[in-house]
Amino acid sequence: MDERMILAGFGGQGLMLLGKLFCFFEMHAGLHVTYIPSYGAEMRGGTANCSVRISDDPIASPMVPTASTIVVMNQPSYEKFKNRIEPGGYIFVNSSLIEVADPLEGVNIVEVPASEIASEMGDVRNANMVLLGVMNYIKGFADNEFIWEQFPDFLGPAKVKLIDSLKAGMLKGEEYARDHFNSAAV
Repeated sequence: MDERMILAGFGGQGLMLLGKLFCFFEMHAGLHVTYIPSYGAEMRGGTANCSVRISDDPIASPMVPTASTIVVMNQPSYEKFKNRIEPGGYIFVNSSLIEVADPLEGVNIVEVPASEIASEMGDVRNANMVLLGVMNYIKGFADNEFIWEQFPDFLGPAKVKLIDSLKAGMLKGEEYARDHFNSAAV
């Protein structure tokens, strides 16, 4: 495995948390991981992105010039990063805030109204977990139970109260993916 990810959106949409979570649970699965955050001028409301690498082998460079997976939560992020996907890669798009124009050939574009689904659940901040549920269903990163086992240590005692909400977001994303996509391919 050599998964190279770019996760991007506005500050406050939970992309940094999602990138760290990927690294945390994959590290506990025995894989090698790297995480590089990049913030815009503001943390909340400004642009933010991170690069994540996950590999069976030691990682020589944490840089992600081209990605196998891109997650974008807003239109500026989609426009900025869509050309950094490799052929056959996946772009997971928050279609609540992004209109996909001129989709690239040979790329899997997975459109999910993540903000809308999370809002209907009662907390738009859960859109990142909705996308995680979709991504995990399609790409099979890890068993849900294994990911959930990591939540208490990942979140820490102060945020452990969020676990049920995060699980619910993932399950809602998985449900959406099951209803709209094939787990082997889009």
